[in-house]
Amino acid sequence: MVSGIFSSSQICTEEQTSIAQKVTLNKNVVLYNDDVNTFEYVIEALIEVCNHNSLQAEQCTYLVHYKGKCAVKTGKMIDLRPVQIALLDRGLTASIE
Repeated sequence: MVSGIFSSSQICTEEQTSIAQKVTLNKNVVLYNDDVNTFEYVIEALIEVCNHNSLQAEQCTYLVHYKGKCAVKTGKMIDLRPVQIALLDRGLTASIE
């Protein structure tokens, strides 16, 4: 085979692999800092919504406060959307990235 030329089966395999990687690629729910919610409120929300233990929730809250944002949950998009909505419903700013 000539260098730089792919057979059609190689291209299909590479495209299928790329698509499969994108579909199963993990995403993050990212929580952003705000000037409204208290530390206690955010910690409680992370415990209830993300199933964090108190230490993990506290650490994430400090990261959000000092760094401006923190990934608080990782997983598949279908699993993360309800988490994001629950955080938004509590008045927090969250996105899926």
